[in-house]
Amino acid sequence: MAKRENDLGNDKISTLIIRLAIPAMVAQFVNVLYGIVDRIFIGNIAEIGEVALSGVGVCAPIVTLITSFSFLVGLGGSPLMAMRLGEGNKDNAKKIMANSFFMLIITSIIITAIFLIFRKPMLMAFGASENTFKYANEYLTVYTAGTIFAIMANGLNSFITAQGFSKISMMTVLIGAIINIILDPILIFACGMNVIGAAIATVISQAISCAWVILFLLGKRTIVKLSFKGLASQIMTKIMKFGITPFLVIMTDSVVLIMFNAQLQRFGGVEMGDTLVGAGVIVVSFMQLITMPMGGITMGCQPILSFNYGACKLDRVKRAFVGVNIICIIFTVVMFVLSLVTGKYFVQLFTNDPTMTEIALWGIKVYTIGIVFLALQYACVDNLTALGQQGAALPLSLIRKIGIMTACIYIMPNFFEYKGVFYAEPIADIVSGILSLTVSMILIPKIIKKKQKQGILNVK
Repeated sequence: MAKRENDLGNDKISTLIIRLAIPAMVAQFVNVLYGIVDRIFIGNIAEIGEVALSGVGVCAPIVTLITSFSFLVGLGGSPLMAMRLGEGNKDNAKKIMANSFFMLIITSIIITAIFLIFRKPMLMAFGASENTFKYANEYLTVYTAGTIFAIMANGLNSFITAQGFSKISMMTVLIGAIINIILDPILIFACGMNVIGAAIATVISQAISCAWVILFLLGKRTIVKLSFKGLASQIMTKIMKFGITPFLVIMTDSVVLIMFNAQLQRFGGVEMGDTLVGAGVIVVSFMQLITMPMGGITMGCQPILSFNYGACKLDRVKRAFVGVNIICIIFTVVMFVLSLVTGKYFVQLFTNDPTMTEIALWGIKVYTIGIVFLALQYACVDNLTALGQQGAALPLSLIRKIGIMTACIYIMPNFFEYKGVFYAEPIADIVSGILSLTVSMILIPKIIKKKQKQGILNVK
């Protein structure tokens, strides 16, 4: 029997949170570097840097949208697998991962075809201009061709974390990011491939990460091995039902970012549109240094809640819920302070243009005002998802983005011009954070009480 790094049912909760949260946080922090390193190098290409940066920035929400499909399956199947392992039902856990593996392959093929066919109209609709379209199209074409590696690496990596191998899961991302950082300057500058070189570097790094994940899940250490045994439509349906919340959470991030870029282009016009989109790329890149590691914390700790909920160890579920919220709040407080201290140095990595620099630095300050409240929203939504409460988690996420942020992105510029587009983020973070915590405090005691009754009946 393979020995897992973390005993989800018996190790101290605070220790488990640290062991799972830190590797997952580091992994997602490094994962952000995939995009940020590309953008930094692209922004510093001689003569075309600023325009190319704006073009690649238009691709960012599309790249996120592609990645969201890996969460539909990976974060749908992995909590289910963790619950079955908590119940001691290893055979069913194997079937869940087998069905997820199959779904990831089929999803990759479909998404690749759709995005290659429709990439040109999408880019123009999502904020590209006549000046930036060339660079956006070059980057997206290459990236989309390697979609299968991104979806498989991200989706299957969740099953490594769910089995308690948090360090291995972290290595998946570290390996890819390090290779990407090494290849970027070689392909962009030394080989003179510019934007295409950045995209090729990303695809190669994701391919190697994908190989690492598959080899581990086929190896001796893993508890549940990768296979195609036990494929069933009922299992696939349940995986999608569990995964719909994280999928829509990530997917709606893309939708909001698309609207964000389009509104900046609209209110900037011919003279300022590309500059505003470029500044927005820098601001969103900094925000991703907060949101993606925080998402790593909350999603990395999901197996603790799912496993112990399945095992009916409900006191451990309560402590895990509180612990995840606390660590997210601490993380965002630290990042808020860093945003004030290091913001200008971060902006300088991307551009020397004084106008873009000024707007980006102001935007970072505005965007980070409500991040402590955002910590509550992330923790509560992902904790509810881990307990199978998609009916509550999904509306809480959609209210923030499709409700509050969308309304603000389109209403606020009528009063504050382009600055109103940036104001949408802190308003949505504060309102949704308070709402998510309130709903969770009401709902989770009811969920635990119901599970306690089921546990008593099962014992009898």
